[in-house]
Amino acid sequence: MEHIGKHALVTGGGSGIGRAIALALAEAGAEVTITGRRAEPLQALAAENPRIHPCVMDVSDESAVRSGIAEVAAARGPITICIANAGIAEGGPFMKTSLADWRRTMTTNLDGVFLTFQAALETLPADLPGRYIVVSSIAGVRGLKNAIPYSASKHGVIGLVRGLSEEFMQKRPVTFNALCPGYVDTDIVQNQLPGLMRRFDVDRAGAEGIVASGNRHKRLLQVDETTAAAIWLCSDAARSVNGQTIEIAGGQV
Repeated sequence: MEHIGKHALVTGGGSGIGRAIALALAEAGAEVTITGRRAEPLQALAAENPRIHPCVMDVSDESAVRSGIAEVAAARGPITICIANAGIAEGGPFMKTSLADWRRTMTTNLDGVFLTFQAALETLPADLPGRYIVVSSIAGVRGLKNAIPYSASKHGVIGLVRGLSEEFMQKRPVTFNALCPGYVDTDIVQNQLPGLMRRFDVDRAGAEGIVASGNRHKRLLQVDETTAAAIWLCSDAARSVNGQTIEIAGGQV
């Protein structure tokens, strides 16, 4: 499945893993629509590559998702590559987690993927190949303490792609897979470091080590490791990879 001439949608495409995947797809020849809640980072990335196109869209807003995806498909063609990357990560003890906290995470991390995939598939003719990928997490396969809503939502999206792969495999040439990265050196991790430095009375390197200890090889992952897996899943060589979790965590999760 060559990327040239394809239309890719990357939610949460203005930063971190989504940003890197969007750039890689554009460099491979795809027209890439990036979405997010804030216009500024989307526009900044679009300025780096003429094949990248910004679309302000909150994946927790059903009408925004359905109308936004319909509009970008009308402008640049059906969504043949869909990277559902948008998500939020909030933590805290289970007994102090409110129903509002739970619902906020589920609305973005699980409902948002459901809406994104459904709306994107509506743009795709039944005979056209597609690659649909959700960015889950190691929390989706092993769970994380003090992050129960996040863990549950990331388990949920894996169930979503497994179910979709079964439903579509003999009907349409579309594959559904999940990327499950460990702790990646992104702004989300870097923003956590000052709090860890204060809490554990360590320097920045010590705080990074605390986060990296969650990966089996005790190193922070680099963004390109997840990007490379995404590009492979989008390729024709991965046409029989379907309903799978690709774990990127330095070892067996």
